[in-house]
Amino acid sequence: MSSKPKGIHIADKPPEPDPDELAKLSLRKIKNIFMVMSGKGGVGKTSVSVNLALALAKKGFKVGLMDVDVHGPDVPRMLGLKGPLTATESQKIKPMAYSENLVAVSVESFMPDKDTAIIWRGPFKHTAIRQFIGDVAWGELDFLIIDAPPGTGDEPLTVAQLIDNARAIIVTTPQEVALADVRKSISFCRTVNLNIFGIVENMSGYVCPHCDHVLDIFGKGGGERTASDASIYFLGSIPFDPNMVKSSDAGVSFLETYADSPVTKAFEKISDKMSELMD
Repeated sequence: MSSKPKGIHIADKPPEPDPDELAKLSLRKIKNIFMVMSGKGGVGKTSVSVNLALALAKKGFKVGLMDVDVHGPDVPRMLGLKGPLTATESQKIKPMAYSENLVAVSVESFMPDKDTAIIWRGPFKHTAIRQFIGDVAWGELDFLIIDAPPGTGDEPLTVAQLIDNARAIIVTTPQEVALADVRKSISFCRTVNLNIFGIVENMSGYVCPHCDHVLDIFGKGGGERTASDASIYFLGSIPFDPNMVKSSDAGVSFLETYADSPVTKAFEKISDKMSELMD
């Protein structure tokens, strides 16, 4: 016998909203989303992410920088950002402001000690990145740059699954060991249907400050050849400059400090190609 009282309709409980779908909705005011990734560590992926964000902001675009490299979050240090993240009146996470046009958020800002190791399994990483995407008050942005960890693991997979319109920028250095891992990144993107915007060859030659002679320390042209072989757009080469390391360690903008350097001009050319999406 039914326990429901006669003449009374008891409505079914509405289904709980899908957290992944809610995260996707939070990005509807962002025009262009790029995930910067690499097949291996040590190729300068984070410095490329940071300096592309700085170059776009310098052009007057509204830019957000999301650091989802949970095991090596270096974005705050490179931008000189300190202190914890705060919340808005609507209890959304408020990104840290680097300038009028650039804001950033990183998992490091949630840690009481920056030297504490983050030991998370895959499901917890997915939840954390989903919160970064869904619980941050990004507002209206022209570009969101996502700095992913190296490889093809949980973090880039989560971004690819949650953000349908993301584009990948793959960073490599010229030597073959890095290019072999880039080919794995290309395979990853094609497997998960992540659109590849292009390849950047970082540390492509060292310009001697005394004689202007270019030394190909790590080789040269491998990134462009790989892009050509895979029918992918080659975005450009970025020379190696020791001042980039100094600027990153000091948390100051290399592009502003060394405005006329070959590295700055290379980043500006790549950001020009990204800016064409706004036309």
